[in-house]
Amino acid sequence: MVVAGVSASPRGARRLKELGVKDSKKLSPKRRESLYPEILKAAERVRWTSIPPREIDAVVLRGERLRKLNYLEAVYFARVVDQLGAGNVTVDASDVLPERFARDISSNLVSKCRVKALHKADRDFVVVSAASVVAKVQRDREVALLREAHGDFGSGYPSDPQTEAFFVEKIRRGEPLPEFVRKSWKTWSRYGAPATAVSLPNAGGARDSASR
Repeated sequence: MVVAGVSASPRGARRLKELGVKDSKKLSPKRRESLYPEILKAAERVRWTSIPPREIDAVVLRGERLRKLNYLEAVYFARVVDQLGAGNVTVDASDVLPERFARDISSNLVSKCRVKALHKADRDFVVVSAASVVAKVQRDREVALLREAHGDFGSGYPSDPQTEAFFVEKIRRGEPLPEFVRKSWKTWSRYGAPATAVSLPNAGGARDSASR
């Protein structure tokens, strides 16, 4: 899972809008790649980080209330926000309660920053849209490298039949799954594998954060 942040001045935000930057889910992979260098030029700062699958598994399988995946994302959001060095940020909330997500980010910040979390921020705010593009491009590049190393497992998303079939076949042959595979995807239990042992590859939806 990739978390990305973009900091842009008002002029930079206008440039992003002129470029046609929008929620990464609304853009083709080719269009995201073409926008990526333009976003780097228009932004004041761009930062990103990846959440390793073992950390995702640890919080999901531990089952501690209010300390699962959304909280882990908030921790990583905070790291990116600290790197941006902005005084105000708007983030796309993964929590059903945006206010709680904002509080979780704020509680993990080192710097002083006002955090505003909103649902669909990656759709409604062009700078957050830019962050979503950066996150998705970085995620796609990492997955492409994994495909080169391990074979074509498709997109890596749970909804991709090719991804599911690739790893289900490994389970049926009794082969160990690679380190980049998450252990907490419950779907695997349908195929005779313990939910605590195997899961989909590290391909959760890329999250986004943005400033100003």
